[in-house]
Amino acid sequence: MNLTRWGRHLRRAGIFVLLAAPAWALQSGSEPDLKTILQKSVAASETDFKAAPQYNYKERDCTGSETKTWAVTMLYGSPYQRLIAIDDKPIPAAQAAEELEKQRQAEAQRRAESSGQRKRRIAKYERERAHEHEMMAQLPDAFDFKLTGKTQLRGFNVWALQATPRAGYRPPNMESQALKGMEGELWIDQASYRWVKVTAKVIRPVTIGGFLARVQPGTQFEVEKSPVGNGIWQVTHFAMQSRAKVLMLVKRHEAEDDTFSDFERVHHD
Repeated sequence: MNLTRWGRHLRRAGIFVLLAAPAWALQSGSEPDLKTILQKSVAASETDFKAAPQYNYKERDCTGSETKTWAVTMLYGSPYQRLIAIDDKPIPAAQAAEELEKQRQAEAQRRAESSGQRKRRIAKYERERAHEHEMMAQLPDAFDFKLTGKTQLRGFNVWALQATPRAGYRPPNMESQALKGMEGELWIDQASYRWVKVTAKVIRPVTIGGFLARVQPGTQFEVEKSPVGNGIWQVTHFAMQSRAKVLMLVKRHEAEDDTFSDFERVHHD
């Protein structure tokens, strides 16, 4: 199992979708209870997840000793990544011209696709998103949640929640197995019910995929979301540190720190 890919799934999924139920309406002036907060958070998170393909943005990936920045553009129904910077320095002009030419070729190729080819390409992209989204549905079964108070975070008034593993949880797939050994914290914006920040960490070793990998304590994730316009929030920061044994023998320590910026709404082709 590729642990970096697993972390990327968590990032794209936003890590914590809490309850798959419709939002409850609040009476004016009433203080919501935990269940209402969670349910309204689900509705908001689902809206943001569905809106993600409607945005172009910049992605800065820091893995190990190298940092790369990409311009991510939706081209005819699926994203295209164009390299624009390395180690926070714009790539040389000649390389930038090559990258632009590759994007123009990709755009022309997609424009010339048959309807069947386009459907298959978009379907592959949607399957990947759906796969990443699958983990969300497991959170209500995998965790118990506790409202710990109200505070301010990153300029937002938030509710603070704690998530602890639920006894007896049986994950239905490989990706969800790690949830058995994780706990986390979640800060939800009181005005929009969006997640301002999520943290999660592995508190006990968990085997993923039978003998394939064992995720160790010390593995942790952090996700931050921010408003990007039109009432939509998207992930703007994701950090992961993983500790694992692959094939139960080889130790692997990986780190990833990604930021997302300059979101721009686009129209579907």
